[in-house]
Amino acid sequence: MMVPTFVLLLLLGFSVRISKTMTRDEKHRLRNQVVEMFDHAYQNYMDHAYPADELMPLTCRGRVRGLEPSRGDVDDALGKFSLTLIDTLDTLVLLNKTEEFEEAVKRVLKDVRLDNDIVVSVFETNIRVLGGLLGGHSMAVMLKERGERMLWYQDELLNMAKDLGIRLLPAFNTSSGLPYPRVNLRHGVQGPETRTGTETDTCTACAGTIILEFAALSRFTGDPIFEAHARRALDFLWEKRQRNSNLVGTTINIHSGEWVRRDSGVGAGIDSYYEYLLKAYVLLGDDQFLQRFNVHYASIMKYISQPPLLLDVHIHKPLLPARTWMDSLLAFFPGLQVLKGDIRPAIETHEMLYQVTKKHNFLPEAFTTDFRVHWAQHPLRPEFAESTYFLYKATRDPYYLEVGRTVLENLNRFARVPCGFAAMKDVRTGSHEDRMDSFFLAEMFKYLFLLFAEEDDLPFDVEDYVFTTEAHLLPLSLSTALRSHGPPAANSTILPPAFQKQALEELDDSNFEWTCPNTRLLFADPAYPQNFREPIRSAVDKSCPRPNLPREPGMGRAPLRAQDFMANNPEHLELLRRMGVSLIHLKDGRVQLVQHANQAASAVAAEDGMRFMQEMMELSSQQQKEQLPPRAVQIISHPFFGRVVLTAGPAQFGMDLSKSSLGVRGFVTVAEPYAGCSELSNAEFVAGRIALLQRGQCMFAEKARNVQKAGAIGGIVIDDNEGSSSDTAPLFQMAGDGRSTDDVTLPLLFLFHKEGNILLEALKEHREVEVLLSEKARDREAIFKGKALPGALLDGSGDEKEDEDCCTEDHSSPTPSISASPDHQSQFTTHEQEILGEESEKPEAEPSSDPAAGTAEEQPAEDEDSSSQSVDSLMADWQEDLEAFKQMEKDEL
Repeated sequence: MMVPTFVLLLLLGFSVRISKTMTRDEKHRLRNQVVEMFDHAYQNYMDHAYPADELMPLTCRGRVRGLEPSRGDVDDALGKFSLTLIDTLDTLVLLNKTEEFEEAVKRVLKDVRLDNDIVVSVFETNIRVLGGLLGGHSMAVMLKERGERMLWYQDELLNMAKDLGIRLLPAFNTSSGLPYPRVNLRHGVQGPETRTGTETDTCTACAGTIILEFAALSRFTGDPIFEAHARRALDFLWEKRQRNSNLVGTTINIHSGEWVRRDSGVGAGIDSYYEYLLKAYVLLGDDQFLQRFNVHYASIMKYISQPPLLLDVHIHKPLLPARTWMDSLLAFFPGLQVLKGDIRPAIETHEMLYQVTKKHNFLPEAFTTDFRVHWAQHPLRPEFAESTYFLYKATRDPYYLEVGRTVLENLNRFARVPCGFAAMKDVRTGSHEDRMDSFFLAEMFKYLFLLFAEEDDLPFDVEDYVFTTEAHLLPLSLSTALRSHGPPAANSTILPPAFQKQALEELDDSNFEWTCPNTRLLFADPAYPQNFREPIRSAVDKSCPRPNLPREPGMGRAPLRAQDFMANNPEHLELLRRMGVSLIHLKDGRVQLVQHANQAASAVAAEDGMRFMQEMMELSSQQQKEQLPPRAVQIISHPFFGRVVLTAGPAQFGMDLSKSSLGVRGFVTVAEPYAGCSELSNAEFVAGRIALLQRGQCMFAEKARNVQKAGAIGGIVIDDNEGSSSDTAPLFQMAGDGRSTDDVTLPLLFLFHKEGNILLEALKEHREVEVLLSEKARDREAIFKGKALPGALLDGSGDEKEDEDCCTEDHSSPTPSISASPDHQSQFTTHEQEILGEESEKPEAEPSSDPAAGTAEEQPAEDEDSSSQSVDSLMADWQEDLEAFKQMEKDEL
């Protein structure tokens, strides 16, 4: 196995810098800042979203399942049970907001219904809702026993938790004991009215992250059935581990127990299974859980851990890597290693994650082994903050306080919006997603508050509680609660004598050492942890190579070369026809090339066609490797003031925004003609402004030349394919027209239909709209430097971020699909701008399905009204959003 280059850097010399101690006053300020941020998120949820499950922070309204466009499996967490409020209950108490907690509990008891006819995720409902109710119950009992608050409380939250637990139990009605992934809260999993129960697969974490909540429910209520089912599921997973590697796969068949996905890691799909084995031992005192965890952990450190990396492997061939990227959910693992007492690898992996965070402001959903972006989203996940807190708790190294400060500042600079905090759609551009998950309030603010709080700031001793995977607080006193054993599980695991002997040998005193590690005990030299971190920082900084890609020689020269092809050139289309290649325009704006050798003019022409198709494939592969990262269109005029960021596609010509520290700033205006395919008739209005253009009818480079001739300082092309969005479509890159584009000096960006309409509606509403075209979104302090900010910014701007050009590669664009059949037909489909290097002209005489519609050239001027109506229909709530922005600006000022 090849050793990664940066691992070798650990053997090199380096300098040592000892972290400076943070003053008590500074910690106090940061602690207060955490509370203020929590208030901003929580109050906006209560004001604009409750009783909905989640807040949509960009549009200042609640997300109600069924009323918003489906997001697929993500929506399975929403059950119309005020998810965010329940998930936040014990956070309120930890942050000393006991009055708000009491009011929140009353709201839950009054408003929340659990008998909804809705299909939800068993896993998400267990960790968020059942865990939230149990955490709230624990806090209510604690406050009542002190006589401070909740004197009226009579286990109402616990009764709700038991009701919910009973509604989840039908999911466990399988021969294996593994739960179905989804359940209907009213109808269970049996019968057509449930709309579920047909699934065959579930993730390992989904089935193995039940024991803490179900065991707590059993011990709180005295009903053993919940704990029995959770133990049975864990027993089955343990039995089905791969016996040679002692690893588990990512997805398992709930009926047969066969592994559906055999890749194994510590991230998505498996993560909290390992977490719950160790924490079940801590909470319940059952040595069997610790024994199983230790067996798994030894295999993780043998096969998956390659400090500072954690790489997926195949369970049957654990020396064979399963993928070349890591997902952000593994960021919890250093915290779990702290609980285990294995500090050195925790420090190393955490440092790698911190350096990736500093490069991209947030931890991308997935990133490659050389720390490039793989999936660019960041839904404000708390796992990195979690590990930061546990490492600080274990080591008291002030370095981790500075890490926490970085997390705080980035949240405020890049994710904070008037109605809360918005998830990042793309960490490279700073664009937002209209999403604030409940775990942001349940976990992020807990761990950040605990990081900066002093002991006397806490309303109770957190050492008396175990944190669930959703950071809910379950009291350790449950370990002394009597465990009533139910009937034996159908397939409960009995270990053979040899394995029992092995288990006893593994459970020697070494398993219980360093349960509360501290650097003063582990490391005599306080600089020792820094010795781990320094080479990793250097490795990450230098790990973005730009390899020179070799060009393979062509197979011959066809009459038409792929790099010269222009899809609107009649001569080129005729050459394609003679070679047996047909071009099809797809509705989504792509073109498809298909070759039928038997339709070529001659055998020689057919061979030329094959060479042409081969060149197209090579050109496609080359252009995908040379992809540019997305750019940002940031609306900076009133009432947006930089808070609205739209993801834009780049152009392979014109001004390179990555080389401009300031970007291009200007007011927008619509070009006439809108397509921009001829000399502009409103050049006097376009001069000195950024021109808005419609996609279609001519090449992108031609549009750029026409607006540049009119004096524009930039251009934005808006997709004419209705409904297209950067949420669902891959990155769109605009290529040239086959000729030199050195004469184009202005920046040209591409917006999909949804994002473009946001800009058009803003222009329609406010007439004067100023935008900033840049490599990525700028924080407001940079945009309005030297001017009074239109809204309060929190103090602490943080360290200036470097431009990391080499670490913004996008890996999400699809690879062109190519298939060959026995009759030698070759099919080639891809985005026109990636393959053809141009925008294709749409057929002028193509009939429309709408009898009232004409061609682009035939559209009468009055048709703009109907177009506006369709825009108004699509953006029906835009006016409401603008009013909300206005009101919040007024509140801030």
